Formats: sequence, C-alpha cells, structure tokens
Amino acid sequence: MDIKNTPTKTETAQPRRFSTDENLNTLLNSVVDEVSAYAERLGGQIKKLSDIGRALSGVYDLNTLLEMIVDQARNFTNADAGTLYIVEDNTLRFQIVQNDSLKIRMGGKTGETIPFPPVELKESNVSAFVALKGVSVNIPDVYDTDLFDFTGPKKFDNSTGYRSQSMLVVPMRNHDNDVIGVLQLLNATNPNTNQVISFSQDYENLCESLASQAAVSITNAKLISNMTELFEAFVKVMATAIDEKSPVTGGHIRRVADLTLTMADVIHNTKEGVYKDKTFTPDQIYELRIAAYMHDIGKVTSPVEIVEKAKKLQTIFDRIQYIRLRLAYISQKIILEGQNTKIELLQNGADSGKLKTLETETHNKLEEIKEIREFINKCNEPGEFLDDETLDRLKEISQKTYIDDEEQQQPFLTDDELTNLSIRRGSITEIERKKMQDHAAVTLRMLKQIPFTKKLKNIPDFAGAHHEFINGKGYPLGLKGDEIPFEGKLMAVTDIAEALTASDRPYKKAMPLETVYRILRSMAEKEELDKGLVELFIEKEVYKIYQEKHENGNNEN
Repeated sequence: MDIKNTPTKTETAQPRRFSTDENLNTLLNSVVDEVSAYAERLGGQIKKLSDIGRALSGVYDLNTLLEMIVDQARNFTNADAGTLYIVEDNTLRFQIVQNDSLKIRMGGKTGETIPFPPVELKESNVSAFVALKGVSVNIPDVYDTDLFDFTGPKKFDNSTGYRSQSMLVVPMRNHDNDVIGVLQLLNATNPNTNQVISFSQDYENLCESLASQAAVSITNAKLISNMTELFEAFVKVMATAIDEKSPVTGGHIRRVADLTLTMADVIHNTKEGVYKDKTFTPDQIYELRIAAYMHDIGKVTSPVEIVEKAKKLQTIFDRIQYIRLRLAYISQKIILEGQNTKIELLQNGADSGKLKTLETETHNKLEEIKEIREFINKCNEPGEFLDDETLDRLKEISQKTYIDDEEQQQPFLTDDELTNLSIRRGSITEIERKKMQDHAAVTLRMLKQIPFTKKLKNIPDFAGAHHEFINGKGYPLGLKGDEIPFEGKLMAVTDIAEALTASDRPYKKAMPLETVYRILRSMAEKEELDKGLVELFIEKEVYKIYQEKHENGNNEN
C-alpha cells in the first residue's frame, strides 16, 4: 500500500468541512438574493406609490381622479377588481366599480353609469365597517370567514360565475383624519401564475398610504370644484345685479356669452381657411366664457337713465312732459290774451272785421304752438336722423320766449332740452355716450383687482378689450391691431352683432341679419372690427347656429 497516497483522518475530514461551508454560503447567498429582491420590489412599489401620489396631485376633475385611484391601486397590487365608495348622507355611494375578468367598468369618466344603490353604514358589511371604524380589513378568502356578511358578493358570484376570494378594504382619510371614502380591492393575483393570492401585509400598508393620498387629492379636487362653483356663482350674481338694474343689459350679457362661445366652437372646428389651426382647450373655453359673462360688469356703475334712455329727452322720466305742459301753458295764455283783447274791442265798439282779425291771429298762434309741439315730439324719437334744416328749426324754436306768471321771460326750450333734441342719431348725447363708454374702463379696473388663477389670468384683458378697434380708435385703452387679444377681437364682433339683432332695446328695433351683415362688413372695412372674424361670422352663419342652440330652448348655460 502506498502510504503517501492513503488519506489520513485529517485529510478525509477536509472535504466534508468544505461541503458544509459551501452549503452555508449558498444558503446565505440565497437569503441575500431574496432580501435584495424583496427590497428592490418594495423600493419599486414605494417609488410607484410616490409616482401615483404625484399623478393624483395633478388631477382636479373628480371623476377622472376617482377612476385613476382605483386603476392605480389595482395596478400595483395586481387586483382583478376594485370598488371605490364615497361617504355621503350616512351611506357609502358607489363611485367606481371595476372587474377585469367580467369586463366591468363603471363610473368615472370612461365607465358606464353605476346602477347599485348606496350601502347602509352597518358593521355587518365589510366596507361599511371600515368606514365606521377607520381600520383596514384584509381577508384571504371571503368564503372562509364569518366576520362579515358576504351574502351580496356570493349572490353576485352565483349570477356571474365569478369567484370572489381575497379582499383588501382600506379607509380613505382626509387631512382632518375623517374617513371620506373606502377603497375595496378584490382577488390579488400572482403575476407569474395568475393564481389568486392573499393581499400581503406590504400591499396593505402601501394601499393605506395610497388611500390617504387619494383622500387628500379628492378633498383638494372637491375644494377646487367648490371654489369654481363659488366663482361662477359670483359671476352670475354680478350678471343678475346688472339684470335687475336693467333687463336690457342683463339679457345682453347672457346672449353675448352664448354667441361668443358658439363662435369659438365654430372656429375650433374649422378645418380650412385662416383659422384652420386655431383651437381652444377646455381651460381656454372656460376662461373665454367667464370673460364673456364679465365683459359688461362695469355697467353696474352706468346710470340707468342712460342705459335705458328710449327717448332723447328721457332721464329718470321723459322730459317731453315739461315741454308739453309749457306749450299747453303758452296756448292757454294765447287764448286768454285773445279773450281779453276781444273784450276790450267789444267795449270800445270795434266792428266785426277787427274781431274776425283777432280770432284769426289767435287761431294762427295756437296752430303754430301745435305745429311746434308735433315737431318736437318727432325730434324726440331716436329713430329719425336729424338734418341741418331740422336742427336750424330747433334752434329757432329755442329762441322763442314767453312770459310766465311771475312776469319773467322764459325760452320755449332750455339749453339742455335743445342739446338732447339735437342728437342726430340715437337717443344719447356725447356726454352720455362717454359715460356709457366708461363702463369698459370700469370693467377693466374692477377685473384687474381680482386675483385670478393662472388659468383665468387673461380675463381682464379679454373682457376689457371688447370695445377696442383694430384702427386704434376704440376704447378704453385705444389698442390697435395685434395689441388686441384674439378673444377681445372675437367678443367685439359678437357684442356688436348681439346689439344689432336685439329685440329688447327700448330705443330701436331688431335689425334683420342682412342689415347686420352689411354693418359688420362696413365696420371691418373701416378697420374697426377684424375682417377675418367678420367674414367667418357671416360665412359660417354663426348667428343662426347660436339661434338654433340657445334660442330654441337648448341653452346649456
């Protein structure tokens, strides 16, 4: 025997120690790999949760937000189904219902209407229990527990062939720690085998975190929605205030808003011509809508007697009554003077010829007063355009005088009456016109004081520019060309179109569309209105579209 090649006890033990070390190392490596994989998976889930939180914080539409919450919760827990309830009126109301296996998608922005009645807040119902107690419930198998009444899910399974198994229900707490909703996930699945498994403790913790983020996002979305509703209520209150002050301008504001949005919609859908690339986002449409509703907010300061001035002499009342009484007084004085003269003639034995002459003179004077009264009544109407001859006649009448009861000489017409009756077109003087035009400057000043959000920051510029002209001769700022925002140019067209077609103005009749189009084109030729917008308004028959949409009982505002 070769001793040298015969292993000693020590030599034979060494391979066994090596084998044990190798197994230990293998075990340790396996544990390390498993822990690393777990840490990596958990880290990935936490990162995903963080990403979800950021995504949720940027969504303000409540339906979209609720749908996203369930989608994301199911996504990172591999849940086959999910339901989201909101606590309302001491019940749980279904907001989102999803089930991939059954291809069910209800609620939210993309789903069908949910037909299920609200869930009563009874502790026997697992979701109601979670809402009442504010604690999570994790059930491996709903068929293997008697903690809650699962009659409903079991009936659902029987009718659909579905198998409800693992369930995770977590409360949704807002910043005040109040439970505002419940997130329920069903049937977690192993992504490798697609077998239904229990929701792990990790998923439970992460879902609770997600639910808390979601609750805050929901609260924020509701708060923003409430603020939006509050702001819209404010806008409508202001429009109502103007409406109550003057039904004429109140109707005008609503109609201009509707007509403006109709025209914006036509532009948005135009696929050819100058405006083929001009579109509006929902936020831009909302901003334009608010601007249109607020474009005449400055009229709260406009005197009612000017806004509703139907006659040239009208103020708080129509001063034509003063002139009529004055002329009636003069007529009575003429009659009285004639009677007194006749008595004197008779007392002095005058012949019939003189009496006849006196009667003729008295009659002629009375006829002249009658003619003056009719002439002034005609001049008081705003529909007539006054020529130079008519103005000369008014000045002539204003220079006539009479003696009042106090033996004071008085004019037939005061300077103020002459100024108002001499208005060539319409019913307001230049001073009154400037007061009316001042409403645009007041609108701009009022709106500039409102701290609008980023999405509404252009409202003052849009609303304040609806009387600006392309040639720079508009008001209140005298902007010209591209200095005027597109929305301001658009509103200038719709504002004038509405004013021309309006049937509720006390000082004019509604004009037919052919006349309106002719006036709009004339204003465009004079570079007062944007020519492209005027032609689009006419060619696309925007006014007729507006009439069909809003004047036939289909007003969406």
